[in-house]
This record gives sequence, C-alpha cells and structure tokens, in this order.
Amino acid sequence: MTKVKICGLMEPEDVQTAVNSGADAVGFVFAPSRRQLTVEIAKELACAVPSEVMKIGVFVNEALEEVERIAKEVPLDVVQLHGDETPEYVRQVNLPTIKALSINNLEDVQKATQYEVDYFLFDAPGVEFRGGSGQSFDWTLLAKANIPLEKVILAGGLNESNVREAINTVHPFMVDVSSGVETEQKKDAEKIRTFIRAVRDEER
Repeated sequence: MTKVKICGLMEPEDVQTAVNSGADAVGFVFAPSRRQLTVEIAKELACAVPSEVMKIGVFVNEALEEVERIAKEVPLDVVQLHGDETPEYVRQVNLPTIKALSINNLEDVQKATQYEVDYFLFDAPGVEFRGGSGQSFDWTLLAKANIPLEKVILAGGLNESNVREAINTVHPFMVDVSSGVETEQKKDAEKIRTFIRAVRDEER
C-alpha cells in the first residue's frame, strides 16, 4: 500500500486533519521556506502526532549538529535532506534518512546511487526555495533508473487529480504532497482528506 506524507504542516488543526485522515507521515520544514517552523512550534505540533505516524523534518544544507539537535528536541523520526548534502555528510546522520533530489533528467535520478540512505525523495526543481514548487517532473525517468521502488518517495506537483496516475506510473513507497493540498498558500482540510482518499481508493 502506498504511504502518504503531508508536508509543510504549520497549524495544529492541519496536523489533526492529516492524522485523522490516515496520513502515514507528516513533514515539518526547518529550512528557509514560507512553511518554515521554529523548533518550539514543531515540538507543539509533534505532541499531537501518534507514534505510528512518522514525523519527518526537512533540512537544507544545515550543520549536522543542528540537524541532530532539532531531531532530538522535537523529536523527529526521520530526517529529510533537501540540499546539496554530500554522501559523506549523509552517512554521519544518526537517524533514518531521506535524500531529496531535484529531477530535470535521467542523470539527476541516477545521482541517487551515490547515497546510502533509507529513502530517496524525487521532486521537481524548486523555484524560490528547494522543493515545494507545485510542479511535477517526468515520472517515467524513474522507471529508467535502477532505484528500488521500496525506497522511492514521489513528490512534486501531486494533487488529488493526478496522484492515481503517479502511483500507477511509478509504484512508489510513498507520495509526498504540500502545495497540492493548499488553497491560497494555506493547508486546506478538505484537500488533505480528498488527497488521502484518492490514494486509498486507487489501491482498493
């Protein structure tokens, strides 16, 4: 069953909606972004997340010590690295790790083979910030690279209308959505529910 991550959560009611609707993971952004959180707010939000739902922290080119401090303080279950982190840097992270890669072409997908991580997140290139652009990329590129599907998290421009096609094309471990469940740059409870329902309906 494809898992669902709702990323960029900032308000308690949105966390509650995601959890109550069956999200498998929630994402808190600590990198520069309009969705960036302080550690204090993330700690408050994390209190409402049951243990079976993964709490994922998103970082971009952050000092390793700071990543580990925040991960311990919130606490986080998984660290998502969305910057130019090297394979050497990634190997030093003492938590389950996702390496995010921005995809323009097949060469970008194949960069994943350099990293020893638990999961790869394939996303469209960011515009102002890393990721979160609301744009998609050519999903068929993933089928041309030798990446284990059980490690693939698909992001970039997903919404209720295209997530079924995305799952059928890529067969990822998880789909990740942020702007696709927003209205006027705010999380939309109905869109969160509808997105998760679309994923679940696809697998019945």
